Amino acid sequence: MYLNDPITALKGIGEKTAALYHKLNIFTVNDLIRHYPRDYEEWRDTVKIGELRANQVHAVRAMVISAPQTVHIRKNMTITTLRVKDDSGACDITYFNMPYIKNSIQPGRQYIFRGRVMLKNNRMTIDQPKIVSPHEFAQNVNRLSPIYPTTKGLTIAAITKTVRAAIDALDFAEDYIPESMRVEYGLPGLKDAQSGIHFPTDREAMLACRKRVVFEEFLFFIVSVLFLKDMATQEINDAPMMRIDACQDLIDQLPYELTNAQKKVWAQIEEDLCSTHLMNRLIQGDVGSGKTIVAILAMFMCVMNHHQAAFMAPTEVLAKQHYESITKLTETYGLPFKPVLLTGSLTAKEKRRAKEGIVLGTCNVIVGTQALLQDDVDFYDLRLVITDEQHRFGVKQRETFAQKGIQPHILVMSATPIPRTLALILYGDLDISVMDELPANRLPIKNCVVNTDFRKKAYEFIAKEVANGRQAYVICPMVEANEEIMGDQPVLENVVEYTEKLKKALPDTVRVEYLHGQMNPKAKNYVMEEYAAHHIDVLVSTTVIEVGINVPNATVMLVENAERFGLAQLHQLRGRVGRGKEQSYCIFITTSNQNDTLERLQVLNKSNDGFFISSEDMRLRGPGDLFGIRQSGQFQFQLGDIYQDAAILQEAQRCAERLYDACLHDGAAEDESSEYHAFWKHYEENTAANFDFINI
Repeated sequence: MYLNDPITALKGIGEKTAALYHKLNIFTVNDLIRHYPRDYEEWRDTVKIGELRANQVHAVRAMVISAPQTVHIRKNMTITTLRVKDDSGACDITYFNMPYIKNSIQPGRQYIFRGRVMLKNNRMTIDQPKIVSPHEFAQNVNRLSPIYPTTKGLTIAAITKTVRAAIDALDFAEDYIPESMRVEYGLPGLKDAQSGIHFPTDREAMLACRKRVVFEEFLFFIVSVLFLKDMATQEINDAPMMRIDACQDLIDQLPYELTNAQKKVWAQIEEDLCSTHLMNRLIQGDVGSGKTIVAILAMFMCVMNHHQAAFMAPTEVLAKQHYESITKLTETYGLPFKPVLLTGSLTAKEKRRAKEGIVLGTCNVIVGTQALLQDDVDFYDLRLVITDEQHRFGVKQRETFAQKGIQPHILVMSATPIPRTLALILYGDLDISVMDELPANRLPIKNCVVNTDFRKKAYEFIAKEVANGRQAYVICPMVEANEEIMGDQPVLENVVEYTEKLKKALPDTVRVEYLHGQMNPKAKNYVMEEYAAHHIDVLVSTTVIEVGINVPNATVMLVENAERFGLAQLHQLRGRVGRGKEQSYCIFITTSNQNDTLERLQVLNKSNDGFFISSEDMRLRGPGDLFGIRQSGQFQFQLGDIYQDAAILQEAQRCAERLYDACLHDGAAEDESSEYHAFWKHYEENTAANFDFINI
């Protein structure tokens, strides 16, 4: 069996089951084995009932002392309870909608129950425990069992069985990372790494295998960055722009003074546009640091030099907001902008009219989404492309413009502050400008880190802000509830159920809706537009709102299970509030009482400086965070995390530079006797064409 074989090549996977895997973006055997566990369940030895701790998963060996009793609570809801004891005490066992469980339990007999412990009415209760045979328990105790992302109709057990079958059947004949480098960086072979990441014998073995997978992710990414860097240095600007005095006149007219950071970055951009080489520049800066006005100055200079400029946003809502802002600035300051909006949701007539204006040059500022990259969009004289929030131009996007005969200057804006040591690796093809200064009149966000006992007060505070005409966000880590045991992790809040809970907790006048990434684009766009128009007061969402919406009226951000996110991502989420003139607040609710977790979250309490927070994120991440923390910012690797795995990232950079030089400059790619040949062959066949930086 080979990596590129379809999932149906595996025994027992028919079209119906394959359709379920497709929902998880698993189409080939390679997709399957790279569907990595999101966590592990570690079966620990049994404990005495007297040693049970609330909100943790425990196994107890206990005798049933009362016959199971089933009560009908409401339609489609039953609760079955029984009581068990050992020589240290007694506790309750509770099952939901499992009345048949009483057929498996006999009073007076001893069983092993394994499940999550809850404290209810001052009595320890194990909810929905699995009844484990002594043989099964002995097989699993002190081992790590994978917990995979699932979809309805596909269980963790089913995925585990399929992954094991795939790894056993695969032909791992050739390892594409050279042996000398595997030895140098302490990396296991390909088959051992894939087997060990899914089915580790212990935590130490899992960490070694994970390092190999993360190293590989970073390695291929950095090689692609090196490609882009080579391309960028070869791009000649055949029409350098002239400096325009009107740019300074516009700066002087603004109702505020540019910060020193803004002035410095604008000078760098101005120099780039006048240079003999095309600009490839990244502006890094927190929300509110003033990146947009600098981008508008760049567009102004471009238009005054009789060229077109394009502004790309990640969502239609944000594109529309940028278009409206540019239109307002045009009217206020008499700018020579002739803006047009181009997004996927426009009518056919509106699209046709917009495209005509673009190709004829009657529109000189084009604002839109990825719709700007479509084949039928032709430009009159496009010389500048600005991308906002989570967008990055990779090989495919550059090729798209090249095929249209266009070689534009590129300016990328990111609100994800990354420590410079990492940014130089991740953005190796771009010149980096940093805006580390906020305007003096900006109100700092007030923050607090609290436990779940504070939730009622948080709801009251949200209701008060809404009554005052403001809006709020609530962030949950999950889309829907996952009924399967999640190791020793606390129960995670999910968007769908939380929305209903919040509707009951808040006054009836408060309009609550939800948003998540699994909704279709049209539905997502509708909800974001409704929220932006203040037809929704409280938006319950996953991290999909990190980017893509600008609502100055939102003053509260509440994050549930805050311990599950990286600091940089929490800071990015916090950037959704504090955009208006009113005081804004961020409430981080955590279920953890671990000192290291609380120390990490307190960084957010102490500082609103994104660059300081990202440095602390890198410093404080530890091995214990491997699967518990959601990834941050725009580098969504499958396993790798740029903060926690910063050391691996730096090793991968050194390795990538050697491989790149050997293969492209020394001819090793074509030399079949070279140990680098297999790497380059794999890169070209499986990675180069698929690297789409716009989604990273």
